[in-house]
Amino acid sequence: MILRLDRIGVELPPPSDPDPAGAQAVQELLGGKFGEMSTWLNYTFQSFNFRARQGARPFYDLLSSIATEEFGHVELVSLTINTMLTGATPLEGGGAPESGLADVKGIGNPHHFLAGGQGALPQNSQGRPWNGDYVFSSGDLIEDLTHNFFLETGARNNKLKVYEMVEHPAARALTGYLLVRGGVHQVAYARAVEHLTGADLMKMFPSPRIPTDKIPESRPHIERGEHTKLYRFSAEDFGEVKAVWNGTHPETGDELVVADVPHPVGAPAHDLPPQPAVFAPDFAPEEIAEIAQKLRKKAGLPDEPTGLVSEESQELVGALTSKVRS
Repeated sequence: MILRLDRIGVELPPPSDPDPAGAQAVQELLGGKFGEMSTWLNYTFQSFNFRARQGARPFYDLLSSIATEEFGHVELVSLTINTMLTGATPLEGGGAPESGLADVKGIGNPHHFLAGGQGALPQNSQGRPWNGDYVFSSGDLIEDLTHNFFLETGARNNKLKVYEMVEHPAARALTGYLLVRGGVHQVAYARAVEHLTGADLMKMFPSPRIPTDKIPESRPHIERGEHTKLYRFSAEDFGEVKAVWNGTHPETGDELVVADVPHPVGAPAHDLPPQPAVFAPDFAPEEIAEIAQKLRKKAGLPDEPTGLVSEESQELVGALTSKVRS
């Protein structure tokens, strides 16, 4: 089972100037061959299919822990795309027949507006659907771990390219964080292969040659030691991961540690405003809110919603509306 928390892995900047073209590029980090859906489902199926897990428990614990973190990365990339698309169409009015969609014709991925409610989709940057053929789960532990090292190498390469291509603050915050955490997973699989076979993949680092300590958006995470921590995403289980995740980081020499806490602290997500031009969540979102309020009252819940969102959320609509109008 997977425990879901109403937080995101790291704080993202609130919506600012929309960037549909940039959002299209970030889609590669979600639904591309080396995207987060691929890393998440590769490791997830490998953990599901793991045989004789008790005898090889440290390696099963490693796969399970990283797979769960990747699920959170799918969420984080999706929210980044949604942030970049917010405000690309008018935030007020915008209903048929003059929705404002003509202004985004030929910009970015049209599926974001035609089929996705102005949000992320399980596609790559070309608009092609994510493919289950990207999942590699051979059953052979060494083969799977070697594949995973290669997968993380390609994923970090793509993240750097998106970082260089897209200057939107949310995209930069995302890629700065994922470059560090993806590096952890890359080191983890290298250590696992070394423990099993003696082959020192650590000698290949840095691969690709990404100086994360020089990337402004990566540096704060490195300073907090996030490049050395492996999270278990469980309060009690997967503790044998420490038998694999040990030694020193191949680039910094810092000691690799299993985090004392199950998961990163994370941050509340932004409550992104409605996008009436694409009927998200509906042409009359205030009606949905009114229905929800009545249901809340009938269930004996507080008048105010109990969920947690960022403190900036209340101010988003006014700030973004002024940007759209200008």
